Amino acid sequence: QPQILESGGGSVQAGGSLTLSCTIARNINRFKRMGWYRQAPGKQRDLVADFANDGSQDYDEAVKGRFTISRDDAKNTVYLQMNSLKPEDTAVYYCNTSPNIYLRWGQGTQVTVSS
Repeated sequence: QPQILESGGGSVQAGGSLTLSCTIARNINRFKRMGWYRQAPGKQRDLVADFANDGSQDYDEAVKGRFTISRDDAKNTVYLQMNSLKPEDTAVYYCNTSPNIYLRWGQGTQVTVSS
């Protein structure tokens, strides 16, 4: 049984929006920070946003002002609202703990943004 299940990806045109969801088969309130990562073809997997259980959030400069991360500990779910999408946002998106990885990676969800 997967520990992490991401969903919500798809293909959109530049300027569009998507909301990603990540359901975790663990009580995420034990993890101080949960994050969304992305990996474009041929590139490393990078953290784009994370959310602490004290409410603090951090974003990569590339997505700041466009993406919003949230978490619902009661549902063990983490969300990523993505607005004003750009072609350079095209990647497979994953969620996990942050900044250290404590969970087995899920399969991710593909986001493709066309110009």
